[in-house]
Amino acid sequence: MHLPAADSAFSGTFLRAVLWDMDGTIVDTEPYWIAAERALVEAHGGTWSHSQALQLVGQSLVFSAGILQEAGVALSVREIIDTLTDTVVARVRENVPWRPGARELLDQLHSAGIRCALVTMSEEPLAREVVAALPAPYFEFLVTGNQVTQGKPHPEAYHSAVATLQRTDPALTLHHCVAIEDSVPGVAAAVASGVVTVAVPHIIALPEDSRHAMWDTLAGRTVADLEALAAQRHSSALPEAGGPAAESGREAGPSRTESSPGVQRG
Repeated sequence: MHLPAADSAFSGTFLRAVLWDMDGTIVDTEPYWIAAERALVEAHGGTWSHSQALQLVGQSLVFSAGILQEAGVALSVREIIDTLTDTVVARVRENVPWRPGARELLDQLHSAGIRCALVTMSEEPLAREVVAALPAPYFEFLVTGNQVTQGKPHPEAYHSAVATLQRTDPALTLHHCVAIEDSVPGVAAAVASGVVTVAVPHIIALPEDSRHAMWDTLAGRTVADLEALAAQRHSSALPEAGGPAAESGREAGPSRTESSPGVQRG
């Protein structure tokens, strides 16, 4: 999905774009996924515990489908993914479970002219349902799980988003972008891509790591908070006197983590 880019009132500052995860960050859809998994397993005569479900949070949908097959679901991987996605989409149409502070921060960014992109490993039908429920066209474009060949924790989705942003803003670098994530695979993908990363844990606790910021919630957070993170990155990237020039940040190094194949939710 592509919408006209807004003229950025912050174009002369460090923050130029925010890259948003969806499941667990903007919407609390994990309970919908867990309920869909349980119903599918039980429909095929199996049992599905909460601890089993938690092991799939942030995992690829292909991987999750394989685990569900082991639990007794006699369907193909594609059939399982479609069944789960259709079930979650139906639940979202009934009620969108917004995460605290997400819409408010999106609205602030929109008003400030800061570009936003959705970088989710859910497939496009679910992403479009969530975006359509928002009160304004906050997202300039979407990067969804069915558009990439390597899911989180691989950084491909974030590299794709930054490349799209650079088409209309060639001076934009990784250091101008802040990603907001809630899961271990999502945070790993964002960090590996080289963008500034904020972890906002949900469902599963996240370890402390000097490579990303950690916020308890988005409630009460502002554009100024994100700008401060981008400014801190630029400050740390400045070359020392007489030293080599700072890197542009347009290219990130290889991922520190191996990717699970296929699309993911997140």
